Amino acid sequence: MTPTALNRRHLLAAGVAAAAGLPAAALAQAKPIRIGSTLALTGPLAATAQVHKLVGEIYIEQANKRGGWLGRPLEWVLKDDQSKPDLARTLYEQLVTADKVDLLMGPYATGAILSAMGVAQRYGKVLVHHTFGIPSLAKYDLAFPAWSLGANPQATVPATVFDALAAGPKPPKTVAVLTSKFPSIQFMSAGAREVLKKRGLQEVLFLEWEFGNRDFGPIANRVKDAKPDFVWVGAIGLDGNLLLDAMKKIDYVPPQHFYLYPAPGPLVSLPEAKNALSVTIFEDQPPFTNSPVAAEFARLYRERATAAKLPDASVEVQAGASYTAWQILEAGVTATKSLDDKAIGAWLNANRVDTIQGKLHFDGPGNYGDDLMRVKQVQDGHWKVVWPKDYAAGNTIRAN
Repeated sequence: MTPTALNRRHLLAAGVAAAAGLPAAALAQAKPIRIGSTLALTGPLAATAQVHKLVGEIYIEQANKRGGWLGRPLEWVLKDDQSKPDLARTLYEQLVTADKVDLLMGPYATGAILSAMGVAQRYGKVLVHHTFGIPSLAKYDLAFPAWSLGANPQATVPATVFDALAAGPKPPKTVAVLTSKFPSIQFMSAGAREVLKKRGLQEVLFLEWEFGNRDFGPIANRVKDAKPDFVWVGAIGLDGNLLLDAMKKIDYVPPQHFYLYPAPGPLVSLPEAKNALSVTIFEDQPPFTNSPVAAEFARLYRERATAAKLPDASVEVQAGASYTAWQILEAGVTATKSLDDKAIGAWLNANRVDTIQGKLHFDGPGNYGDDLMRVKQVQDGHWKVVWPKDYAAGNTIRAN
């Protein structure tokens, strides 16, 4: 270890000791708890993964100021999986076998999480994951979700979206379904097709594109020709921005439009995204921010996101899920007073965890609890929750 690294570790330990009321000399010798994960810091998913990176940095800093976990400072070992599930698998193998981290944290996006889950299962490690969109594939009993979409999201999430539309100013009669072939996105969009048919709505167009596609011109033209009342877009990352840019070039504005998992900052800052809908589990507004912990996180995130020049400095669904994941892992460690993965997993299965989303439980299929999805909309350049009414804070759904 270099002198610089050694000095940094002593400074970190001293700060943690002061916060925890522990002797600095004793904690200086404490071995950090090393938490390993990957994020898509480059590639098609990078715009959203940057949000998760910022949240992780905030949480680690907050935890260390509180005295770390079990009287030990935290160290986050983060690697770039480049938006590639196969690379994520290799990197999680490295984290466990070469880096010998104590605990794992899930990556961003379903494909990478599934890869990480396989590695975690091989070594018996707990994996808290924040953006896994196909619960039926979560077969590992030590994997725990922070994204509260329930065990049957292909039915419940679209139902929530169409409930919101039915209560809006222009309930649709015709629908165009567009979707990426990214696994969780394709899965959820297939569910939306079933839900809309059961509700007596007419599907006037269905189109798919390969993950990573950047040419949305032909898709925009097909949508314009179909003249739907509502456009469901199975978007991930910047898909929504690219589609809206293509629509702008042909002077087409969808009457009502929805984007499943967009890069929230880039989409909300796009003028063409006016009145666009999406889903959320947490936003920077009451009642989500009523708790002191949530309010402090929202404040810190705004400061750091502004300094990092992110397109949107407000906490939203991606940041909320990421913060929740860290809360879940900390709760398991603190309650069991250990880093034993089996003990942590058993405790999480048997108890509710306080998070910024509320008290979560993990005793359903695939360790999923309730579907807590709400619907939000771009209004006046900001995401605002519009459904259900008890979370809408007076906001109502708008149409173009």
